Amino acid sequence: MFVIKVKGKNKIPDYIQLRDEGMALVAYFSIRPNRSIKNLDKYGLKGKEDQFLQLISELPYGKLKKLEL
Repeated sequence: MFVIKVKGKNKIPDYIQLRDEGMALVAYFSIRPNRSIKNLDKYGLKGKEDQFLQLISELPYGKLKKLEL
């Protein structure tokens, strides 16, 4: 699976895309400072929420990265 962080514009928040090996969109969710990301267990990230949040906080915008947690 791959992850990419996209910069929002004006009132649209930043968001994260999860993509599979064929680059098909698996998940899409916005990043807001005071909201947690829900349902990560649906994407095989159960118990890895803190690692995932750390990864996306360090990930530059527009950079596709292979998700290896």
